[in-house]
Amino acid sequence: MITFMCKIICVTNRLLCRDDFTGRIRRICEAGADAVILREKDLPPAEYKELAKRISEICAGTGVSFVSHTYPSYGGALHLPLPLLREFADRDRYPVLGVSVHSAAEAQEAVSLGTTYQTAGHIFETDCKAGLPGRGLSFLREVCSSVSIPVYAIGGITPENAGSIIEAGAAGICVMSSLMTSEDEAGYIAGLRRGMNEYKT
Repeated sequence: MITFMCKIICVTNRLLCRDDFTGRIRRICEAGADAVILREKDLPPAEYKELAKRISEICAGTGVSFVSHTYPSYGGALHLPLPLLREFADRDRYPVLGVSVHSAAEAQEAVSLGTTYQTAGHIFETDCKAGLPGRGLSFLREVCSSVSIPVYAIGGITPENAGSIIEAGAAGICVMSSLMTSEDEAGYIAGLRRGMNEYKT
């Protein structure tokens, strides 16, 4: 189960992965990621359920938290886009409930809907949001200061800028593209950890 001490979250996108997806997730878990959010929204429910079973078993075997994304029945932790969260009737079933937010107002609304953590972005420019400028660190500071639950930043985060994310008040970082394409997952995660630790108090 994801905890508030979690610092590095892998958000998946198997379509970016050039090698075996489950093997890559295993390496990411073994390298020290704190959680995996299985964000494969293009899959139909039956295929997602099958993939979630495999990935959750890898997470369980390596002591990493597993979080289901969009589909609500594949574990005790669930992450939803805000529009789905607004319509979701079974929020009380999930001791860990996350949401993606893009403003302080959304962050505050999501708290009122029972979320236990949030992801905020995108912070820096990223290939996943090609052509869209990042919202920046001032946006992240505003979101973090507006809620009392952990906020994890996402979007264009690298070992070089990870420290500034922690300095802005985030509880940690989410990484998608880099972990889906890196040739050295362990080295990349170690670099992220070093970058964050530069700003630890």
